[in-house]
Amino acid sequence: MAGNIGGSPRGALEETHDINVTPFIDVMLVLLIIFMVAAPLATVDLPVDLPAANSAPHEKPDKPIYLTVQADLALALGETPVKRNDLVSSLDALVNGDKGKRVFLRADSAVPYGELMAILERLRAGGYLKVSLVALDAGGAQK
Repeated sequence: MAGNIGGSPRGALEETHDINVTPFIDVMLVLLIIFMVAAPLATVDLPVDLPAANSAPHEKPDKPIYLTVQADLALALGETPVKRNDLVSSLDALVNGDKGKRVFLRADSAVPYGELMAILERLRAGGYLKVSLVALDAGGAQK
């Protein structure tokens, strides 16, 4: 409640019925500043101009080593089925222990990402660091 000190013939305090908008304006300005600072931070979609992948396919070796992961998560080295636990030992026998050979990994599009990463981790732990992922190019041929 606000009072009026002057203007009364008896000198008594009278109540004024005006609204004090100063606290309201202060609150609004603080909220405006908060929203102005927080709005750019709340954006999730960042504009990124990604480059196109127009790389030429690499030359395939005379006898490429294909590791195939089928949709049912069955593994095959070339055309030979192999168990997941025997993958590294079967690969060692196929390349005669040469861990520098490139392994071409073909995976069905239905294979979950986590399963593919588990196979890559198994190959890395076995010492096979040169792993190439095989994909189809736009024309339908393998790259």
